[in-house]
Amino acid sequence: QQPAPRPGGWTLPENAAEEKNPFAGDAKAVEAGKALFKKNCERCHGPGGKGDGPDADPDIQEDMDLTVARRAARNPDGVVFYKMWNGRSRPKMPAVKDELTKEQAWQIVSYVQTLRAKS
Repeated sequence: QQPAPRPGGWTLPENAAEEKNPFAGDAKAVEAGKALFKKNCERCHGPGGKGDGPDADPDIQEDMDLTVARRAARNPDGVVFYKMWNGRSRPKMPAVKDELTKEQAWQIVSYVQTLRAKS
């Protein structure tokens, strides 16, 4: 069964927040994720994840900023994974499921979670 779209236009399964990153705590996965982020995500999210890449939409830069510490609680690994995996149409976030493997997506999650500003 297909998960229903949620607030913000995201399609997340009910258990997304409980989904565990198979690469949690793996430094090699973080490094692999960094390289994948550079290739696949940086053009919009920017080199430091602040939403300031060359293809970013300046009107929604705040939504594209992956470094905001206060969002960490509502964006655990599984939620970040499914937001990337399924994408959304508005504001645009391309789905990665046709471009990357699940392992690659989890590696990007591992890296992206290191960008959060420490509060």
